[in-house]
Amino acid sequence: MRDNHTRRSSSLMFAASALGLTFAAPIAWANDAAERLTERLDPLENYQASFEQKILDGSGDRLQSARGEMWLSRPGMLRWEVEAPYSQVVVSDGQDVYLYDPDLEQVTIQAMDDRVTHTPALLLSGSTGELTASYDVFHEQQDGDDVFTLIPISADTLFEELSMVFDDQILTELWMMDSTGQRTAITFSDITRNGNIDRSLFDFEIPDGTDVIREGM
Repeated sequence: MRDNHTRRSSSLMFAASALGLTFAAPIAWANDAAERLTERLDPLENYQASFEQKILDGSGDRLQSARGEMWLSRPGMLRWEVEAPYSQVVVSDGQDVYLYDPDLEQVTIQAMDDRVTHTPALLLSGSTGELTASYDVFHEQQDGDDVFTLIPISADTLFEELSMVFDDQILTELWMMDSTGQRTAITFSDITRNGNIDRSLFDFEIPDGTDVIREGM
């Protein structure tokens, strides 16, 4: 039972972070990489997609996998729903982030501080200027896709490298590696960019009987 709880807790943090695998280090620095990334992110008002995500250890063995749906709207709003293997929900309303596990009947609430907003999915919902000021940005093309790799300037981050893969103007993948060598890949499909999204998706009402844990508040 304890092992199951540990796997669920790990999976929930995985969903909250929305992290991805890294590519090999870019072969060259592109002086205009930050400008190219800005050109793709600045027009992004909202984004909706299905996703599949995998966590791999340093040797490439799969540790976890999941699938679900996500909605993002600027500034600072996100809904990330894991449908399988466990039902989990992460919601940001621009001020607080809610990590909800319906099976455990537990929700963890965190303020939108710097560390929380530097998780990859929430990075997309924030200011492009802050993004390019906080990371060294590299660019290369792979198989016709534009790959932007972000290296944090500050040591206090949740990842060591983050790559965003674009097919023209559409974000199709996130790849990340953390300090332990653990890697995560997120692939998006059924993508809608700058469509109509119901704003109520970013309002989270705590269900009756749910245990509430508040962190840093």
